[in-house]
Amino acid sequence: MSVIPPSNPLRESQPHVAPSATDVLPPGTKIDELFERNMTEPYVLQRLSPRVWWVSVTNYTTVFLVGEESVLLFDAPLKRYDGVVSAVSAVTDKPISTIVYSHFHTDHLDDIDRYVQAAQDEGRTLRLVASEQTDAKLAAARSILPRPTQTVSWPNGSFDFEGSRVELHGFEWAAHTEDHAAWLLPSERVVHVPDLISPDQPPFWRFAANERFLFTRDNLDAVDKLEWDHLSGGHGNVGDHGDLAAEQEFIAELLAVCENEVSRNPLEAYVDPELGSHTAWFAKFLETTSAQAADKLREKYGHMYGFESSIRANAEAVTLHLVQYH
Repeated sequence: MSVIPPSNPLRESQPHVAPSATDVLPPGTKIDELFERNMTEPYVLQRLSPRVWWVSVTNYTTVFLVGEESVLLFDAPLKRYDGVVSAVSAVTDKPISTIVYSHFHTDHLDDIDRYVQAAQDEGRTLRLVASEQTDAKLAAARSILPRPTQTVSWPNGSFDFEGSRVELHGFEWAAHTEDHAAWLLPSERVVHVPDLISPDQPPFWRFAANERFLFTRDNLDAVDKLEWDHLSGGHGNVGDHGDLAAEQEFIAELLAVCENEVSRNPLEAYVDPELGSHTAWFAKFLETTSAQAADKLREKYGHMYGFESSIRANAEAVTLHLVQYH
């Protein structure tokens, strides 16, 4: 496992630098003033390897690989088309030929029609790649998004992009959504795994709208075991292995606090006929437990970006986990 720097609070002591589209970012280094840059600049662009760049557009992040003839892009985050395309154009005039659907959630795919239309306008057909699991979920949900033109075997498979291997590492038991996976560029030592972690930040609301908190720590471990230097998390800063370890520490602390509160004041303690329904009892149980968790963790993490906005929702997700599983 990765070593957590002594100061943890999600590793704010790491070196932070201004973004560069030309200089490769040293592993373990973060982009400085990221929120302010996201709010004032059309995009934030950072080179991660000789052929891979990371781009952030108002808090949605992804990566793209520049090949010999064209560009491979992961995802098509909603309402970020102009910023992403401008960032790609800042480093190459090669067309975007391939887009990978990282997972089903449409906030990471909602601009795909614009990319498809742009390719058609240029007389090209866009290559859309997804896992078999994502393809199946798109169909099951009757999604209006364009279907993949190519699928990759689930849970482990790969495809070739202009001589570069792109690997799929699907989670056997996924936390975020059933088709959640890590997409690895082994030759570039870059992994793209949106919504697993937001480096440099406490976890987003309910662990990034995590559908099954039960498997979160296993998924973090699975990604940590892969070989890479830089992580793209879909949100937050550029990540590294130490961020996964710091997230594990945060989760362990939150679990311990919630377990203690549930032990002291279990759901049965909230039975109150005057509230009029058992739904009200449960709401009070979650509200009180999450408030206690926030109070316990505020001294260590309270100064961090987004803590107050996320801690109670994250504590509710953990509390639900505690009453649903043993």
